[in-house]
Amino acid sequence: MRQLTVIIITLFSIQFSAAQIHEFGLYLGGSNFIGDVGATDYIAPKNLTIGGIYKWNRSPRHSYRISLLFSELEGIDKNSDDPSRQIRGLEFNSQIIELSAGMEFTFLDFNLHKGGFVSAPYLYTGVTVTKHDNFFLANSGQLEPEGTESFAYGIPMVVGYKAAIAQHFVLAFEIGARYTFSDEIDGSVPDAEELQSRSFGNLNNNDWYTFTGVTLTYTFGKNPCYCAF
Repeated sequence: MRQLTVIIITLFSIQFSAAQIHEFGLYLGGSNFIGDVGATDYIAPKNLTIGGIYKWNRSPRHSYRISLLFSELEGIDKNSDDPSRQIRGLEFNSQIIELSAGMEFTFLDFNLHKGGFVSAPYLYTGVTVTKHDNFFLANSGQLEPEGTESFAYGIPMVVGYKAAIAQHFVLAFEIGARYTFSDEIDGSVPDAEELQSRSFGNLNNNDWYTFTGVTLTYTFGKNPCYCAF
């Protein structure tokens, strides 16, 4: 039985190494928040975003992808075009960590084994989970930290363009919005149950944030067979 297990694992490893091409690299860009506090610009990267990204190219048209990104989300009412927000004057700043996993689809074949210049536009979606700080509207009329953290789950909607700029290196530019199933990031709905009465803003709209940036990945792996599932 032990020998059979070793044989199965060995055969799987051989198939795995012979049938894939992988990408691993860095993400660098900026973030901006869209919610009940601060400006409502959809694409306005302000705070540094950095992290790592990995892709498993399953075919010339789709890849499985996972990323871990670190950034800050901030909302400053005085930077808003809404006069009522400018008068209100709330602001917050939250350190976030986002883990995202899903599938990337290219509009054209992106076969890294053909050689030469290869490029293609792409879409990415999947799921995200984001760790963020909690806030609440204090009696002072300002947002204060609760001293706790929460996780916001969401859906990434990303559009980008990538190109093989050299042997084993792929450069991509992308803009990605994250719709979250949470209204807690900016403190408009406090996490603590005893603070729920301090909710404000539009309680029917959840929080959004966007990342705008570039990725540089290193490719490795043998020529894939792109077999059927």
